[in-house]
Amino acid sequence: MSRRAEAFAAVDLGASSGRVMVGRVGPDTLELTQAHRFPNRPVLLPEGLRWDALALYTGVLDGLRAAGRVASVGIDSWAVDYGLLDTDGNLLGNPVHYRDDRTRGIAEKVRATIPAEELYATTGLQHAPFNTLYQLVAAQGTAPLAAARRLLLIPDLIAYWLTGEQGTELTNASTTQLIDPRTRDWARPLADRLGVDLSIFPALRRPGDPAGFLSPAVLEATGLTGPVPVTTVASHDTASAVAAVPATNGERFAYICTGTWSLAGLELDAPVLTEESRAANFTNELGIDGTVRYLRNIMGLWLLQECLRDWGDPDLPALLREAASIPGPRAVVDAAHPAFLAPGRMPERIAEACRTTGQQPPSTRAGLTRCILDSLALAHRRAIEEAQRLADHPVDVVHVVGGGARNELLCQLTADACGLPVVAGPAEASALGNVLVQARAQGFVGERPAARQLLSRTQSLPRYEPRGDRAPWDVAAARLAV
Repeated sequence: MSRRAEAFAAVDLGASSGRVMVGRVGPDTLELTQAHRFPNRPVLLPEGLRWDALALYTGVLDGLRAAGRVASVGIDSWAVDYGLLDTDGNLLGNPVHYRDDRTRGIAEKVRATIPAEELYATTGLQHAPFNTLYQLVAAQGTAPLAAARRLLLIPDLIAYWLTGEQGTELTNASTTQLIDPRTRDWARPLADRLGVDLSIFPALRRPGDPAGFLSPAVLEATGLTGPVPVTTVASHDTASAVAAVPATNGERFAYICTGTWSLAGLELDAPVLTEESRAANFTNELGIDGTVRYLRNIMGLWLLQECLRDWGDPDLPALLREAASIPGPRAVVDAAHPAFLAPGRMPERIAEACRTTGQQPPSTRAGLTRCILDSLALAHRRAIEEAQRLADHPVDVVHVVGGGARNELLCQLTADACGLPVVAGPAEASALGNVLVQARAQGFVGERPAARQLLSRTQSLPRYEPRGDRAPWDVAAARLAV
């Protein structure tokens, strides 16, 4: 293995912003710096909510220009959404946003052909109304889909524009509800029954596979000197984040990937496809090295982000300090409930949910903030406890990665609710997982245990021990079970 450190560019696209990060990797080095950050602002058009893919790509080019010389580039993003290309490889309109309402009622239409039990037994995905499968069924008969010759998931679209090469990365493809997690290949009979043409997807790629080289036009636009390879990473940002969980060898752990969403679960060797698992709304998405990300989607810090937007973006650190001084848990809501999926009026909707369960809504912003964080901690507890039981996979520690790892109150409340120690960090888990897969492909880091050891040695990882009695959390949980 090479002993020198090398730089790798991680293009990490989130639902509200994108960035290009530069990771330096060596035997005892793992450093991450931000080259460029740019907004990701959806656009509400007359035909619906759309992503501004061209602005995203411009941000990527600006970021690569700022990054300077790198040994490789990798791309990860949010899941399920895609762009359609015509016969000449041109984009057929802006990609539809997963929060667009075109999939309303589509799940019921799909279940009329394939019962929910069979759908889960085949694909292992929890019910989510925005899954790619539902988007494609909703798009049937539309002009863009009829004209399309290729479908590229968002990170694959960016990789195509950078290289001219097309592929479908597996961890992200596993979020489409069109992959069988047992075979790690397309669920072709299911797609055929629903009229979904899988030939529109290019060939599957695995993390670590080559994805081409930056094209001459991109080299000119960024000022980079070629050849610069693009490496396939775990292109679903959650898959990259789980790859960067700094678990020690033999540690029995759960993880919570926190940000706009909270994704709480386990890393397994095989999917859990039981009817009980389906009823509990757990999903089986694919990770690196043949692993399965067995997890539940929870609304996450989206609840707080929407409240802050409604309040005019007040001072968040001050709000969190005030929230920490409030005894809890008091009023709580079901943070996994689809009622909170859409934007707008979040403080009122949380208050309505409190009243529906017979609770007095918080009367202050700090009180509502504490309600949200208590509710998230309770949702984390429920997901982790149920995942252990359904997978017969006990854990001793919870790793919180992603942006929420910086929220000390959320980490402490999660430890208190779960009755387990919480290790927080890295906050930049998606970018670090992206970088580590690239570095491994080029021989700068070893296999998954070695990469996680490098993370443990080089990253700041605060630990939160559970405090107090869990009885108040049991009482709060009981209020939601009514």
